[in-house]
Amino acid sequence: MILRSSATSPFGRKVLIAAMRLGFGDQLSLVQPAFLDPDDPLRKDNPLGKSPCLVLADGIAVFDSGIIVEYLDHFSGGGLLPADPMERIRMLVRQALADGLADAAVLMSSERFFRSEEQVSERWLDHQRGKVERALDAFVAEPPVLEPVGIDAISLACALGYLDWRKPVLWRETHPELVGWLERFCVLVPEYAQTQA
Repeated sequence: MILRSSATSPFGRKVLIAAMRLGFGDQLSLVQPAFLDPDDPLRKDNPLGKSPCLVLADGIAVFDSGIIVEYLDHFSGGGLLPADPMERIRMLVRQALADGLADAAVLMSSERFFRSEEQVSERWLDHQRGKVERALDAFVAEPPVLEPVGIDAISLACALGYLDWRKPVLWRETHPELVGWLERFCVLVPEYAQTQA
């Protein structure tokens, strides 16, 4: 299987960790897209041109990260998502919150990457910063359980890793409770260190 994703994407990293934990790690080939190239195969596999995108052996493309994890979890026999319907929904909502945190952080980074300093919108950055901070507050109030590790925990860890890399928000100073949580996660999930770009 081909995983079209940047090695630094929090969403691609989430998929890689999930695949490794579910026994698919050696079946994935990571291919870095050329996002601005109109002829890059990613745009054929996913018309949105967004990664991660998993291309199966028969050519079927699966995207986005949450659906890829659903696919891998199903065909591995499970492990990252609860079988109970209500517990599963609750975990998927928590995954969505962590992914939303990561998405807002990516948008903050992209604002400075794609625009000149005069074009950067502080109003836009404040809007995205509010999303990040509210999500962090929610996770401080109710952090993902770590035994067993579920996809909500993996998603949050990858979002925090992205914040550490790009630093759109200095979360370690404002949310020290999550620093300890991430340290415990790293001990339980060695794949986190293995996927650090």
